[in-house]
Amino acid sequence: MEGGQHGDRGGSGDTGTGDRTGWLLGGGGTVRTGWPRAQGDRRDRSDQEDRDPSAPPVTSLSPSSVPMGLLTLIGCICAGLLAATAVALLVVAYRLGLLYRLLHKADPRSPRYGGELVAEVLKAHGVRFVFALAGGHISPILVASEKLGIRVVDTRHEATAVFAADAVSRLSGRIGVAAVTAGPGVTNAVTAIKNAQMAESPLLLIGGAAASLQKGRGALQDIDQLSLFKTLCKACISVRTVRDIVPALRKAISTAQSGTPGPVFVELPIDVLYPFHVVEKEVGGAKSARGIRGKLVQWYLQNYVHNLFAGAWVPRDVTPLPVKVPLATGDEVQRCAELVSRATKPLVLVGSQALLPPTPAEELREALEALGIPCYLGGAARGLLPPESPLLLRQNRRDALREADLVLLAGAVCDFRLSYGRLFGRQTVVVAVNRDRAQLLRNADVFWRPRLAVQGDAASFVVGLARRLRGYSCPADWLGGLREAEQRKEKANREKAATPTPQHLNPLDLLYRLDALLPPESLLVADGGDFVGTAAYIVRPRRPLSWLDPGAFGTLGVGGGFALGAKLCRPEAEVWVLYGDGSLGYSLIEFDTFVRHKTPIIALVGNDACWSQISREQVAMLGSNVACGLEYLDYHAVAEALGGKGFVVGRPESERLDAVLRAAQDACRQGHPVLVNALIGKTDFREGSISV
Repeated sequence: MEGGQHGDRGGSGDTGTGDRTGWLLGGGGTVRTGWPRAQGDRRDRSDQEDRDPSAPPVTSLSPSSVPMGLLTLIGCICAGLLAATAVALLVVAYRLGLLYRLLHKADPRSPRYGGELVAEVLKAHGVRFVFALAGGHISPILVASEKLGIRVVDTRHEATAVFAADAVSRLSGRIGVAAVTAGPGVTNAVTAIKNAQMAESPLLLIGGAAASLQKGRGALQDIDQLSLFKTLCKACISVRTVRDIVPALRKAISTAQSGTPGPVFVELPIDVLYPFHVVEKEVGGAKSARGIRGKLVQWYLQNYVHNLFAGAWVPRDVTPLPVKVPLATGDEVQRCAELVSRATKPLVLVGSQALLPPTPAEELREALEALGIPCYLGGAARGLLPPESPLLLRQNRRDALREADLVLLAGAVCDFRLSYGRLFGRQTVVVAVNRDRAQLLRNADVFWRPRLAVQGDAASFVVGLARRLRGYSCPADWLGGLREAEQRKEKANREKAATPTPQHLNPLDLLYRLDALLPPESLLVADGGDFVGTAAYIVRPRRPLSWLDPGAFGTLGVGGGFALGAKLCRPEAEVWVLYGDGSLGYSLIEFDTFVRHKTPIIALVGNDACWSQISREQVAMLGSNVACGLEYLDYHAVAEALGGKGFVVGRPESERLDAVLRAAQDACRQGHPVLVNALIGKTDFREGSISV
């Protein structure tokens, strides 16, 4: 081995030129390189003379003796490896932000921070309120929003913040916004977000999060938040750099409002919200490091921080992106017009979806009145027609659906609320209009089948239908028969209201008295089971978009948030929350919020000391009232302890019930949140209403 090494050095020294193109394969397969060609030839001959004649001959290889195909293959492999290496390096450089930073630099001296960009986008989208519960992860958003004139309304529970944003969305037609801190703040919002999804409310939930660099490393309140919302939201986005905040929010808001509206979730890690110097201090690493490993870590951390802020303050468009709304075709509207014109017993069911933008509620109301077809209004559509309208029906819906020969489902869905479509007569022609295809055909071909199914906006469809049917007149005998049945049912209900209950107030009588006192500018929030279910047949919303209930999810606890959002949207309205005593427990603490934010509302609590909607059927079917009993508690005292006004009324005060309700209205007008604790008894009004 030593001779070989010396021979290499000697050969190189002898030639001076170091010709390294020749490869020799010696005995034992050792490749010797760096030998001049002439010396190599002489040594080959000398070696062959000294070798044993019986030994295998030594074969000399030269580049000319290697097949060209093999050389080409080797060259291609080398080129491929080089290309793959180059691509890998480019990918790494892209992910590290090195390519972007060639053109855009971070400004370490800038006092600006990502929360300002969030506020700018919200302001450009007409957002007036951000509902939140404070947390360090989202403080920059709240501070920046306040500076831009966006009112920050802090609640006592994250679910209330989301419910309030939901109410703003439904009533204003603009995106509702809630901001919650990381981890528990986000998980507390899950139920409210699911409720918004099923109610088809466009809503933006902004969630704080641990710094991207610290995710999965045990950071405070760090969980996989996107996975929580993937099935609940139309889009889930995690923003990784400050420069991505504006485009991410614009896209999210447009997504929430387009098609079938719904909630979206945007996760904003803490390091994209605070200023450069704060982030650098927290995650930028030490200024000096020892050893190669330490220096590499320091370089990576510094590069990470600079990439976060690279190009952060480049001017970007913050205006709203277009909102896409599916519309019916002219042919579909014409086909429906032909079906309606041939019907003798037409009926219209209007669901909450028909109140979505862009069609104004007043335009939809005018279209319904022009058609002259009797209507049932559900969910947010309650109040679309005035209480005295001859077209408005509230009673005997099951019987009317069986008699009708044509039913137009304008945003209404054949789910449990319509007995899954089992209420239609066998020969009934059904026309369904809905933005969402799954909802449009819910339980179709199982219990019902649409003659015409239109995936499009229900309100614009009805407006177009009214234009096609100018001069149409609904058969008077059909409408007259429905009105007579309506009046008979109303009379029976009033007779039940006049019948004293074994103890306390008759809830029907209480609700009829409330209905008589409601002003035109009133807004009703429904949060309860049995008491609210009764109110739906008694209390009449006075105008469009003056009734808020949870929707298909049937969530308890919406009352505080809905009332808060409603009063802020319509400060001139008299906002009443119809609570069951069970549901009141979810948001009674929000009376503190009402007081602090000067949002006077009136809560009417139907206090029967029971989860009555469950108890009624549980006792009848299973013979036990377990887990259904409550107590007649002094809820009015809690409201007063939180800074509001409280009233209690029961059987002894029944004669002054009207006076108590008027006193509550007067206190509300003076700026006080009010709770009326109405002690009610049991009735059989909703017997048979199974809550499953």
